[in-house]
Amino acid sequence: MSLTDQLAELRERIPPVNAERAAELARSGALLVDIREADEIAQGTPVGAKPLGRGFLEMRLEQEVSGPDQTVLLLCASGSRSLLAADQLARLGYSDVRSVEGGFDAWKDAGLAFETPTMLDNADRARYARQLTLPEVGEAGQTKLRDARVLVIGAGGLGSPAAYYLAAAGVGHIGIVDHDVVDRSNLHRQILHRDASVGQPKVRSAMAALTALNPSIAIEPIEARVSADNAAGLVDDHDLVVDGSDNFSARYAVNDACVAARIPLVYGAVERFAGQVGVFPAGGRPCYRCLFASAPPAGSAPTCAEAGVLGVVPGIVGTLQALEAIKLIVGMADTLAARVLTLDAATHRWRSLQIPADPACPACGTP
Repeated sequence: MSLTDQLAELRERIPPVNAERAAELARSGALLVDIREADEIAQGTPVGAKPLGRGFLEMRLEQEVSGPDQTVLLLCASGSRSLLAADQLARLGYSDVRSVEGGFDAWKDAGLAFETPTMLDNADRARYARQLTLPEVGEAGQTKLRDARVLVIGAGGLGSPAAYYLAAAGVGHIGIVDHDVVDRSNLHRQILHRDASVGQPKVRSAMAALTALNPSIAIEPIEARVSADNAAGLVDDHDLVVDGSDNFSARYAVNDACVAARIPLVYGAVERFAGQVGVFPAGGRPCYRCLFASAPPAGSAPTCAEAGVLGVVPGIVGTLQALEAIKLIVGMADTLAARVLTLDAATHRWRSLQIPADPACPACGTP
């Protein structure tokens, strides 16, 4: 049977719907899926359509539908590829799959609403190819990463791996705050820096390393010590903050600034073989002060220099901070929001703890 004959047979078995009817069904809860290639979608796509692409449609669709009985509307350029895809999905058990007759051409001719999405260029598609295949990221998520502004507090043991993976993932603007210079004792854990960087400001060393990794993003070095006086100005104009600071005064200042600005905060801390990472949602409730209402007495908590730390431990925690930041940016639902994940690397013991919001919290509590 020729392709023409196959398409004719499919139209009899799976009658297409015209563009106007497809729009009505989409408004009533049907899932409208644009299965065209990225370069085609760049010319326009129906408002509200999910751009899933034909190549991985069967795998990605399962994440989008409420169940196999949900009405699925497939749209291509002219209606042929969508008809073939509808047949394949019907064989997989989807009970109500329909092709949009005439495809996107008919949609435009009918005067229905469409938008021209901001798309990635070919260089970005090549760089982030393995992320783009993930349905949780895709072109829409990668565009969100490109447009995101993330502030990393500290270019040390936590900030180094966090910033590295955020840059590698394609976060378009990364600000890095640190007041210190590179010391040789930093190098076993602060992987942004090199032996040749000893004595240089950490933010300058970090900028050089991240720009070499991904020259298509913007790195903003901010040589400053974080305090209650400047924290609000530092977090302003950012979408998310990754806190890799190493002292309580900076952590409280950053937390309070994020709560006030309604910016999510990704927290991390390490000591010896132990580490923890958590997410405080935009606006707090809970926030860092709900977890630790006040700092321990001076001298009761040993510094990294006093207690020691195995370099790979902040590497693990900082990487998890980057993971949570990426999940928040692309819009994944399952994050560590209002939770803290603790790690004992010596025994490989992990625990996930829920953080209750403190109604009397001075930062995020009810007035």
